[in-house]
Amino acid sequence: MSSKGNVLKAAGELFGDKDPSAVDRWVSDGYRQHSSLAADGPEALRQLVAGLPEGFRYEGARVIADGDLVALHGTYHGFGPEPLVAFDLFRVDADGKLAEHWDALTPVVTETASGRTQTDGATTPSDLDKTEANRELVAEFAAKVLVGADYSVLTDYISTETYLQHNPEAADGLDGFGAAAAKWAEQGKNLVYRTVHRVVAEGDFVLLQSEGEFGVPVVYWDLFRVADGRIVEHWDVIAPVPAELPHSNGLF
Repeated sequence: MSSKGNVLKAAGELFGDKDPSAVDRWVSDGYRQHSSLAADGPEALRQLVAGLPEGFRYEGARVIADGDLVALHGTYHGFGPEPLVAFDLFRVDADGKLAEHWDALTPVVTETASGRTQTDGATTPSDLDKTEANRELVAEFAAKVLVGADYSVLTDYISTETYLQHNPEAADGLDGFGAAAAKWAEQGKNLVYRTVHRVVAEGDFVLLQSEGEFGVPVVYWDLFRVADGRIVEHWDVIAPVPAELPHSNGLF
């Protein structure tokens, strides 16, 4: 089974069936946790699954596989008082077991500036032969625009014709993003990217895991869809960095 298949099967048994014994089948003894929601190791994951409430369910939107890394984008229902949009990233070991996990979660917003939800839109990776070209494009965009803050080259990377936006506070198009960025700046929340930690790509989908500031220290998870050499769609989760973690592995 592929890394993608293993992660989907494991996630289905752990979070769909809510079966703690799935930890024995699918999770490495050295499972390394980076989430702020669980302690390190397989036993902490077992306790988390065993404690999931009756109404808990996961609604998947898309899956991106890149070597031994598999990213899930979807919505958790019943994890807390409100649904949470999440990116989960798993590293799969040579035995096909879950070996490492990162995530970021943010509340679902029902009324968005673009009219789009935080998870709708294209779901299945295409243009698989363009994976490396798209990875290179988005990595260069991240270096020059996100980290380097050189917005003069924005249209070298983002389409001026189609830019579908799923950030709940930004409307479609570059103008929509610009208006949202200006509003955030007025609120003291400038988009500051310090470090891009991972670039996960499959076909036309490229996911960035980054850290920086957005008024406070945050993690940025940005998913881009690329078409004809330009970014045409964007989903994200921006989550504050917690003061403490239940492990010593850090968020990255």
